[in-house]
Amino acid sequence: MARGDQLSRQWKIIQALIASRRGRSVPELAEMVDCHVRTVYRDLEALQVAGFPVMTERDGHRMIWSLLDPARHTLPIPLSLPELTALYFGRSLAGVLKGTVFYDALESLFAKIKSLLPADMLELLDRAQESLAVAVAPAKAHAPYRAMIEVVSQAILQRRRLEMVYRAMHGRAETRRRVAPYRLLFFEGSFYILGHCGLRQEIRVFALDRIRKLDLTDETFAAPEGLNIDEFLKSSFGVFHGPPASIKIRFGKEIAGYITEKSWHPSQKVSTRADGSVIFEAEVAGTEEIKHWVLKWGAKAEVLAPASLRQEIRREAEEMMKTYGRGK
Repeated sequence: MARGDQLSRQWKIIQALIASRRGRSVPELAEMVDCHVRTVYRDLEALQVAGFPVMTERDGHRMIWSLLDPARHTLPIPLSLPELTALYFGRSLAGVLKGTVFYDALESLFAKIKSLLPADMLELLDRAQESLAVAVAPAKAHAPYRAMIEVVSQAILQRRRLEMVYRAMHGRAETRRRVAPYRLLFFEGSFYILGHCGLRQEIRVFALDRIRKLDLTDETFAAPEGLNIDEFLKSSFGVFHGPPASIKIRFGKEIAGYITEKSWHPSQKVSTRADGSVIFEAEVAGTEEIKHWVLKWGAKAEVLAPASLRQEIRREAEEMMKTYGRGK
């Protein structure tokens, strides 16, 4: 008999044992996989030798075979060293989520994977990890928002509205809102809720760290037909959404290479000028985050369009001049 047929049959036996709460007798398994009972006995013994926690116990006048409960959820999965290394690389990247249920679940997953790996694979993995370095920017502490993240995740999965008290970005004004959450976003070290705001009657983005009170309601909702959240987010320069704008920014030659080599927005177009500077153009939804991006480059960036954004940058620069002109 071909090795592939044997493995296929044994996999079917495992699946049958997983699916059965009380276990299966050998005649039942033989009928399910369409082979002789003696073949099933040999397969069960082979699975035990291979390390599968297959057990047998008497049920009246017959013997029942089953899997130990943990095996129903932790069956060995064949993973190559590059696959395992990639998983551990991802684990390092997920360090920014420390303090959340996502990070804890990931740590639990890796503990289970390691418990199933043979010693030689663990040694190879340790060596592979030494060749990788993941540098992540310092992140805010997420532990204070752990319960909130779990409530939001539950609301999204169960399509239930959230009741929240939300503080505005500028000032201390607080508003009570009922929100249909569509997605939990993680962007540049912070969590956000994207959903339909009942107060404003439009899709909004809410920063978790500005939510003062959050409750899960029993009111359900349905996402509008045709809503494409990925397309919605793609148009933003960041996470916050606003009126559409065509932006045009000149970057000095000192940082032209850095601007050119990175992807900042799906619609971007970058052209190089004779003096070494570059012109950055993009179609975005909202300019609030573009404004902060431009300001961080200081005098090396100049907004050419739209005029409204150029004026905002001018006002910010004037306020900075006042601040730094006071002296100590």
